[in-house]
Amino acid sequence: MRFVIYVIDSSTNTGGPDEMAAIDSFNDQLQSNGHWITAAGIGAPATAKLIDNRADAGIVNPGSLFDSTEFYSGFWLIQADSEAKALELALAGSKACNRKVELRPYLGQ
Repeated sequence: MRFVIYVIDSSTNTGGPDEMAAIDSFNDQLQSNGHWITAAGIGAPATAKLIDNRADAGIVNPGSLFDSTEFYSGFWLIQADSEAKALELALAGSKACNRKVELRPYLGQ
């Protein structure tokens, strides 16, 4: 089973060297335990473009769909044998990055 762990951040909550070291360590653990698929940071909402091309509408608006002080700033895509194991890994990821995280099943291949 695959899961996505989204990192939740705010514009005032940037990671320092200690957090980056903890994230690197968490990534190493995911890799050594066979849970790692990939991980990455993502741009802030101000860098987003909201696109609607249904029926060839060609609408492109700057910014995110969501207007909030919190936003997704990164993610881990993981492999876990169960939702319980994924939850355990999400708790460890939250601790490592010192942020809230959101866990969702990954429905793709």
